This record gives sequence, C-alpha cells and structure tokens, in this order.
Amino acid sequence: MPEPPPRKTTNSDTYLAIYAVVGCIPEGRVATYGQVANLAGIPGRARLVGYALSALAGRSSIPWHRVVNVQGRISLRSYGSDADMEQRLRLEHEGVRVDTSGRIPLDRFLWRPQLTGLGVL
Repeated sequence: MPEPPPRKTTNSDTYLAIYAVVGCIPEGRVATYGQVANLAGIPGRARLVGYALSALAGRSSIPWHRVVNVQGRISLRSYGSDADMEQRLRLEHEGVRVDTSGRIPLDRFLWRPQLTGLGVL
C-alpha cells in the first residue's frame, strides 16, 4: 500500500509551533525572531514569527515580549501601538537590561535552549 502524501501545514499549525517555542523562553531571557523560527522548524521565516506574535490577544499568556530582533533591539511597532514600551517594561521587570536605544546585550540575556527538551532533536 502506498504511503499517504505528507500533511500540508497551515498557518495555524505554524503559529502553534511558534507559540510553543516562545512559551519555552524562560523569564529573564530573550530570543531572536530568527532563533524562534529555527526552533519552530521554519528556518528563514523570522518575519512570520513577528506576524504570529502580533496576532496574539492582548492578554495572552505566551511571553511574546521575550522575542527581539537580531541586533537585540525591541522592534518598534509601525501602527502607533505602545506595545514596544510594554515590552521594554516587561523585560526590565524580569531583570533584562534594556539601554536607552532599546537594545539588550544578547551575550548576557540570549536564551540558549537545550534542543532535546523542545523535541527538536
């Protein structure tokens, strides 16, 4: 009997994979959009991670604020939201140092996950 065709993934499946990874980022640590994309099995899709996180409801329990850009900066929102300030305040509350330009020293605060714990290996 022939094998069934591979199951197509949907944006919903992809968003759930992204949320699962972001949910593993510990308090006091940050990850980059690209890092989350890699761990979610969608390398090169950092922008999609941003879209998925922006789709979260305002009171989500997923720690979206722990995801920053590759330079370690809080990404400014283009739609006039105060989410970038909220992100900064949440990170500082967790002990993450954010400088006046919104930059976080990744050498100190970048999350370095144990890949086997995420089911990635």
